[in-house]
This record gives sequence, structure tokens and C-alpha cells, in this order.
Amino acid sequence: MKRLLSIIGATILIMALGVSSAFAQIENYLSIGDSLAAGQTPYQQIDTGYSDLIAMKLGMTGQLHFYTKELAFPGYTTADVLKRVQSEEASDLLANATLITVSAGANDLLRLVQVNPTAGTLAFTQLQTDYALNIARKNMAEILDELKVRAPKAKIYVMGYYFAYPNVHATQKEGTNAQLVKLNKILQQQAEHAGVVYVDVYDAFGINATNFLPNISDVHPNFEGYRQMANAFLHEYSGNKALAIASKELPKPNPMSFEHILEQLAKAEQKQEAKEQENEKPKPTARTIQGFTGYAAFMEKVRATRFNHNYL
Repeated sequence: MKRLLSIIGATILIMALGVSSAFAQIENYLSIGDSLAAGQTPYQQIDTGYSDLIAMKLGMTGQLHFYTKELAFPGYTTADVLKRVQSEEASDLLANATLITVSAGANDLLRLVQVNPTAGTLAFTQLQTDYALNIARKNMAEILDELKVRAPKAKIYVMGYYFAYPNVHATQKEGTNAQLVKLNKILQQQAEHAGVVYVDVYDAFGINATNFLPNISDVHPNFEGYRQMANAFLHEYSGNKALAIASKELPKPNPMSFEHILEQLAKAEQKQEAKEQENEKPKPTARTIQGFTGYAAFMEKVRATRFNHNYL
């Protein structure tokens, strides 16, 4: 009996140690990629996205040291993400990163899909999509190769995609959904080949997720949709559901329009110029804006850019 109890006790101890080790890492977290990584809402604003929710949860458990989505930008294709990863301004962030999520590939595909939300129709050319998927395959392989070199301390997770058109007619979904499934398969294959983790979010959405994608004219999810994405990551990260985010834990909406971002940037720049004139060392203005820790690159580009609501 004592032997049995000691075996049980040892087993429990091993399990406890295994669980605690999953929560031991203090992370420097980078969110890289398109508008999903940036947290774009269904109404062309920026708010809490999946990476913000991941950072929130890691912060709640004492596992977060640093977080930024400076390397994410709405509309980025895999080619754009590759350039961003290779840029000089990304070097220090990547060198110090311990955790990276990557959302890239959907815009290579979605820009080729012609959508009529009122009529509920989708159209694309197979030859164009095949070419785009092949480009996405090559670029993703290079992105992951670059990240493994430039972010040697980081655990890397490649985020999959959901079907973005749940409001179209059922007969219109099959063809475009098949292309998305191909894209997800490519992302999974490239992740496995690079020895990193692929995060499946497709199953959590399905093809009828109108509750997560409320705007028929936009492909971005609401908070609940982003929660599904964050939880899919957290399950892969921890190996269980211990870090799952409940609906009641979601923050209150605090969306910022691109115009509001520009206004805040202008005010911050005025303060910065005043400090420079006084020979004071300026502080990074991007870090003072809610939801945009280290997000200077985003705000520089947003001056001259308008984002297509059918792109991620």
C-alpha cells in the first residue's frame, strides 16, 4: 500500500512539475503579420486582436515581459512580411524575442477574390490563385528560415486562417473555401518543415461563423472571433486548456479609427518636437498610444494608406 501511494505521489509530482514548467517562461512576444496580427475590427478600426489577448493572458499569469505588434500591418502579404522581418528596424526586436506568432498568406489569396456582399457571391480565377498560393509557399518558407536565424531564442507559431465569407450563399462557398484549405495546408507544411508550430483556427470558425464575422462587407472578426484564435494558440502553447480565455475575460471594446490614430500621432509629434527643441531626449511616441506598443511603423504608413476591408 505504501509503495502504491509513493508511486501515485511521484506521478502527481511529475505531472505538477510538467504543468508548472509550461508556465515558467517569461516571454518577449512579437506579433508579426497582417491585420489579424494588428487587431483590425470588422469596422475598419483597430482594437484588441488575438495577439493582444494572448499578451493579456500571459501577463495575467506573470509570463509576459514585453509585447509589441510593431511588425504587423493591415494588408500585408507574405512578401511584405518577409521584407519586414528582414528590415533593420526589426533586428533588435527579433534578436530578443522568445515568442513569435506569424499571420501571413491570406492576403496573397483574398486580393484575388471578387466579392459582392449584397448579392452574396464570390469569384476568382483558378490560375491566379494557384500562382498566389505557390508564391505564399515560397515566401513562408523564407520567412521561417529568416526568423530561425534572426530570432534564435524564439518559439515560433504560424497562425492558420478561418473562412472569411460566412454570409455568402452556400453554393458560393465551396470553391473559395477549397482555396483557403489549400493555403492552410501550405502553412502547416511549411511550419512542420521548419520545425515550428502550426495553429489551426479553421475548425473553431467553420464556414458559417456569422457570429464571429458580423459585417457582411468585411473579413475581420469581432472580439469573440479573436478569442477563438487566441485560445487556439494558447492550447498549442500550453498543451492544455489551462490558459483558455473565457468570454467574461474579454476587455471592453476601445476601438480607434485610423483618423484618431493620426490625430494622436500629430499631438505626440508636437510634444516630441518641443522636447527636442529643449534638447531633451524624446520618448517613442508610439508607446503612448493605447493598443500600439512600439507601433511607430504602423502610424507612419497609415498616413497615406487606406485599407481594403476585404483584405487582412
